[in-house]
Amino acid sequence: MKNQLAKVVDKLQKKPEWLRYRLLSYVLGATVKFVGTADVRCKHLSAEKAVFRLANRKKVRNHIGTIHAAASALVAETATGMALGMHIPDDKVPLLKNMHVDYVKRSTGALVAEASLTFEQIEALHRDEKGSIIIACKVIDDAGIEPVLCQMEWAWTLKRRSI
Repeated sequence: MKNQLAKVVDKLQKKPEWLRYRLLSYVLGATVKFVGTADVRCKHLSAEKAVFRLANRKKVRNHIGTIHAAASALVAETATGMALGMHIPDDKVPLLKNMHVDYVKRSTGALVAEASLTFEQIEALHRDEKGSIIIACKVIDDAGIEPVLCQMEWAWTLKRRSI
């Protein structure tokens, strides 16, 4: 059974690819303000994977001209969160529980983060009222290297009912 996000993504499949991902980026940036401020862009979003890009622009740079460590973590968090978001039932709320980020090389240019869930992780989301999973994220820069190694632990719980 598809959740609200998956239904929106399905509807956008009828739009040209260039417009589809601009619309998704705009909606995500308006919903998650920090993502909008950093200008994280959706490159691909489906049930199979989530791919997001962060350009090396002045507002996300550090003192040595590369993408700031926090911004690097943000693009990975966004990709893993949206991969989870494509599968989490509407009666549950996702929460980032833990980030493990290793900065292993200086990045060059933009960063592209790609994440996906395993079949077992998707099953747990649908079966368990609450729980957590670790989602690996591959982050590649313009030189084709992986300057950031990261895993995000996402938890979920049932949404609170309004009284």
